[in-house]
Amino acid sequence: MSGHSKWSTIKRKKGALDAMRGKIFTKLIREITVAAKMGGGDPAGNPRLRMAIQNAKGANMPQDNVTRAISKGTGDMEGVVYEEFTYEAYGPGGVAILIPVLTENRNRTGSEVRHILSRRGGNLAEPNAVAWNFEKKAFFLIPGEGVEEDDLLEVVLEAGADNLEPVDGNFEVTSEPEAYEDIRAALEKSGIPAKSAEITMLPKTTVKIEGKPAEQMLRLIEALEDNDDVQNVYANFDISEEEMAKVTA
Repeated sequence: MSGHSKWSTIKRKKGALDAMRGKIFTKLIREITVAAKMGGGDPAGNPRLRMAIQNAKGANMPQDNVTRAISKGTGDMEGVVYEEFTYEAYGPGGVAILIPVLTENRNRTGSEVRHILSRRGGNLAEPNAVAWNFEKKAFFLIPGEGVEEDDLLEVVLEAGADNLEPVDGNFEVTSEPEAYEDIRAALEKSGIPAKSAEITMLPKTTVKIEGKPAEQMLRLIEALEDNDDVQNVYANFDISEEEMAKVTA
């Protein structure tokens, strides 16, 4: 799990979210459109859409963009039909990778993903070759400064969390996806900030990598995330703080 939160922290430090705002908006609009198509345009009755809208607000997306994306998903406006599926792959050092995509052209996306993997020490895997090693979870990263572990534990457990773990000066809170909104609301009510809050895929086991494989792995994730069709990248790597700093310097 530590690789997951470390990579999220590094992305914030590098300002990647701001630098890639256009690409972030593209990904968020696709997610909103697909969520509205699958579950309807009312966020009150569509948890996936509700989360997508929350993420859009967190990225400062204009409300007009959100409204148009919902309308395209519900069919009130003409829009592109997206196909949703997940690639499985191996990265440098034997790291397992899940790559969810939303695309209007499966052949193009497949070619692009294979090209990215091959250039950076990875390769596609057979279906279910690595998916078994990941679990869908709600994940919260809480800054440790100014937060008492016992107080945080009481708040999140009462809201439905399964686990709280101190990691590298932060607290990682996990739960079943169904408890996400209750935990988020409980944290807000208690005035406890979260560095990140998401429904994600967390690995059951991790692979420790360092040196060249670590550098290749981080460059591979960057390249995959830079692709408009790739919605997320989940991987089971673990890298030390020293190694992460060296690679991302």
